[in-house]
Amino acid sequence: MNTDVKEIVGLWDKGYSLDKHTEKSTFTGKDQFGRPTFDTTRTYVGELLYQLKYKQDFKKVHPIAQLMHEQIVKKFTDIDFIIGMPPSKKRDRQPVTAIAERVSALSNKALSKNLLLKPLATTQVKNIAVREERLKTLMHAFALHNDVIQKYLTAHSYNVLIIDDLYDTGTSLEAATTILKECSKIDKVYVATVTRKK
Repeated sequence: MNTDVKEIVGLWDKGYSLDKHTEKSTFTGKDQFGRPTFDTTRTYVGELLYQLKYKQDFKKVHPIAQLMHEQIVKKFTDIDFIIGMPPSKKRDRQPVTAIAERVSALSNKALSKNLLLKPLATTQVKNIAVREERLKTLMHAFALHNDVIQKYLTAHSYNVLIIDDLYDTGTSLEAATTILKECSKIDKVYVATVTRKK
């Protein structure tokens, strides 16, 4: 399957996104509640992610993870472990966690589910217009689990891959990268996302 893998640049050491999320989206009017409606054409990967996140079709995890493994993860030869970006919204089953678990299995790399935490909700971050203020807010939302560091990170330096679903402004990933790099045991931070806005 053809994808349009692009490098994404930020505070991390290297990052890639599999493809754009949408090919085109045309405003079609408003629904009965006054909300805007669109005729949206998604990329193949964008449709997979849409079905996973919004239709809870977890059969889409494998093709997403397979593409991510083949087209992004193999670019990083020195990953020690993988982290799924902590979710902003509570769900019974988290799509990003499921993708990270499958990528971990396909790449034979350890998965850390509890090193990077997001104990504070950040639902209003989208409404903060200034990028620096968004980043500051997100920095306070993330934390590292010290028990995990002491118990599992016994060597001096580790390279970690953060997996996320959608790359938009990059502020969440930059906040997570900054928090991880504050840990003396973390060396390089890599990023892989399923889709990107542009």
